[in-house]
Amino acid sequence: MVTRPMGNRGASRLGCLFTAMILAAVAYYGVEIGGTVLTYFRVLDAMKQEARAAVLVDNNTMQRRLRAVVEGLDLPESASDFQIRRTNRPREVVITTHWSVIWEVPFYTYEKEFSPEVRFPI
Repeated sequence: MVTRPMGNRGASRLGCLFTAMILAAVAYYGVEIGGTVLTYFRVLDAMKQEARAAVLVDNNTMQRRLRAVVEGLDLPESASDFQIRRTNRPREVVITTHWSVIWEVPFYTYEKEFSPEVRFPI
C-alpha cells in the first residue's frame, strides 16, 4: 500500500483553481474590450466604403448611411455626428467622427476615446 505525505493535500488543486479564475476574468473582460475594438473597425470600414462612393453620392446620403450603421452597432449618440468635408486642394473627401466608451472593471474605470478619420481622393 502506498501512503502520501500529509502536508501537501489540496495545494495543487488550489493553484489550478486560482489559475482558472484568472483565465476566466481575462476572457470575460477581453470579450467586452475586444467587442468594442471590433465595433471601431466596423465603423471605420463603413466610413471607407462611403468615402469611395463620394464621387457618386452627396454628403447627406453618406451621413444617412453612416448613421444607420452606427444605430445598428449600438454606439453612443455622439458616434453618429459625422463630419464630411470635400476639399479642393488636394481634391479629397474627409470623414470623421468621435465617441467614447467607458469600461468598468473591479476597482478601476477606464474611458477610451475613438476618433476614426478617413481620407480618400475624389
